[in-house]
Amino acid sequence: MHASEFPEYANIGEGNVAVEDDHAKLDSDTIADAIRLLVEADPSIKVKSIIAEVQSRFNYTVSYRKAWLAKQKSVAKFFSDWEVSYQTLPVWLKVMTAKMPKSRVQIKMLSVYRESEEVQGVRVLYRVFWNSYPCTVAFRHCKPLEQVDGIHLYGKYKGALLVTVSQDGNQNIVPIAFAIVEGETTDAWEFFLTNLQRYVVTTDGVEIISDRYNSINAAIARSNGAWSPLRAWHMFCIRHIGSNFLRRFKAPYLHKLMINTGYSKMEHEYNKNYQRFKERGEPYTQWCNEIGVQRWVFAFDKDHRWGHMTTNLIECINYVLKGARNLPMTVIIRSTFYWLNKLFTRKSTEAHERVRNGFTYSEFATKRVEENF
Repeated sequence: MHASEFPEYANIGEGNVAVEDDHAKLDSDTIADAIRLLVEADPSIKVKSIIAEVQSRFNYTVSYRKAWLAKQKSVAKFFSDWEVSYQTLPVWLKVMTAKMPKSRVQIKMLSVYRESEEVQGVRVLYRVFWNSYPCTVAFRHCKPLEQVDGIHLYGKYKGALLVTVSQDGNQNIVPIAFAIVEGETTDAWEFFLTNLQRYVVTTDGVEIISDRYNSINAAIARSNGAWSPLRAWHMFCIRHIGSNFLRRFKAPYLHKLMINTGYSKMEHEYNKNYQRFKERGEPYTQWCNEIGVQRWVFAFDKDHRWGHMTTNLIECINYVLKGARNLPMTVIIRSTFYWLNKLFTRKSTEAHERVRNGFTYSEFATKRVEENF
């Protein structure tokens, strides 16, 4: 994952330009200084927005390559240099586990080879998993449910951020664990799920909801039953099933029927929708049969879904971490640490306030029932 390649524009030299009105003296360093405040406010700012800002400010249209370089330099100046971030990561992780004892960190390193010979004393960071102990404790009081998904990283070295979340009885989203990996490969998901099961999901009867990726299915198949019934149930996000259907059949007029079929609450309702599919062609019903009704139809979930048909909880976390996806690795991990620390500090304060006010759990539960029903 830690490589020095640039994206698809790497073959474009900084001296070459995409349009005629670029200026030789308007280099990436000058642009980086000019956009510093923009990057500070939004590290996820798009390169085309940087090009537009330069055009507006200097009346020159710079190449994509030059704007991309300027963004990386600006991120490095304000947040951290990309290479330095990798070097400081072990120190930061050590500090994090010292501040939050019993938090878990797993790092996978790779050897470096030169002409088929291993370079001694040099190791490359490949994957890292981390989990805060307060999240582990909080999960014990959540629904036995986990939603998992991957978030693409758009910084200098790319990769993916894998995330899992749950939900407590108050409908609050509870982040559980994170990992930065080379991409959403089967090996990467196996690394994540193995550590998740080892450190967090230590009891049986948990349900996991994910998109219908072959890599996740393959990783679960490798788990020696750790993520299979009766220890766990793996369900699919209905929104992703609908997207798969559209991509497979190019039939938008049947998309709503597919979604309604998944949301069928009674078996007879499912049978009615299934028959409507069958009347439109055998390929549709055959495709549905290959998924397995227990994994995507509400009527057959045997109460393992806890009412969750999508991975929307993950989408909320994606929004929170949107800006961090463009930052160096240590900054990403540090941002989750501060974010979780702020979250649990606020929740602790709220709980102590209720105790001081003599507000018992029974009264609180009664209030919630009155609000909801």
